[in-house]
Amino acid sequence: MQRAERNIRQPAEEKPAEGLRLALFSGNYNYTRDGSNQALNRLAAYLIEAGATVRVYSPTTDTPAFEPAGDLVSAPSVAIPGRSEYRLALGLTSSLKADLAAFQPNMVHLSAPDLLGSQAGRWARAAGLPVVASLHTRFETYLSYYGLDWLRPTVERYLDRFYRGCDRVLAPNAPIADLLREQGLGERVRVWGRGVDRGRFSPERKDMAWRRSQGIADNEVVVAFLGRLVMEKGLDVLAETLALLADQPIRPLIIGDGPARAFLEERAPNAIFTGHLDGDALGRAVSSADILFNPSLTEAFGNASLEGMAAGLAVLCPRAPSTSALITDGHDGVLAPSADAASYATALRALIAEPLRRLRIGRAARASSAAYDWNAICADVLDVYRELGAAPAARARSAA
Repeated sequence: MQRAERNIRQPAEEKPAEGLRLALFSGNYNYTRDGSNQALNRLAAYLIEAGATVRVYSPTTDTPAFEPAGDLVSAPSVAIPGRSEYRLALGLTSSLKADLAAFQPNMVHLSAPDLLGSQAGRWARAAGLPVVASLHTRFETYLSYYGLDWLRPTVERYLDRFYRGCDRVLAPNAPIADLLREQGLGERVRVWGRGVDRGRFSPERKDMAWRRSQGIADNEVVVAFLGRLVMEKGLDVLAETLALLADQPIRPLIIGDGPARAFLEERAPNAIFTGHLDGDALGRAVSSADILFNPSLTEAFGNASLEGMAAGLAVLCPRAPSTSALITDGHDGVLAPSADAASYATALRALIAEPLRRLRIGRAARASSAAYDWNAICADVLDVYRELGAAPAARARSAA
């Protein structure tokens, strides 16, 4: 079991989550860093500071990517074939059930529709406990990247059953919330957005000396990609787009690492690959770019795009529910009319040729990012728990 303290600003109301005993289930809470588990750890840290007790059940490894917020209980798991950096929980074992019974939660939160999450949901319903699920990844969109489109109807039916078994479903933005309502989830859907660290990602962090140390000429336009190097992030289209821009004064900056790095290195030989970065090093790299290009169609929210916006970059994305909720096309970012290399290349050529337009979009993006405050966003989740009867002490104070 692991525990770590986080420096999270104390919510304005004193201990608003007092009495909440949350059992949180995750497929990857801290063994590999991604946008989903960053949000979950932020939420757990906020709730702990607000007086809650949080116990997390997730697969673990001997080499975690970061220290977890809350008490972390290791769920038995196996490495996923072909993607050994990820692990698949083997379900809610008898030892985990005994741990849950001893913990005595009054709220269960499921963050992944895997076997562990499904069985934990059934356990909670049998115990008469409220169940909240949060949607972090559009898993059904992954299938086409691995030649498994034929499985999509089956996966969609499974996901529908999973979310219908929950009392509330937290969507990452309004368009996806509307989509879930149309699919039959109705009034149980709420929105849980994401926040951004505007100190870490900021125009003030732009570092020309760092750019030069990477071999970037001052007259080159840095087009950054930020994220795990996996095919479902749109790396094939990224490579095709960069190839179409071979005549442009750009330097691709690939921030992140993953199993598809060799694929991209072969197809983008002039790109700079930073590998995995964290903390101030990550903020400096992102903030030192000029454009952030995020071609992924699998994003539920778009954490990387928001970080680019906070850094004051002109962000280019496909037109999708997640990006349309985050970006106003032409104002604080650019949405390509179609998700193909030709469309992206046309949009990038325009941004490369118009530095003043890039600057205007970047300033608007920085201003828009101010709306994404982590504490306010995590407080929205606490409100959902209260709707379902958790955090009784906080609810009593509110009534008083």
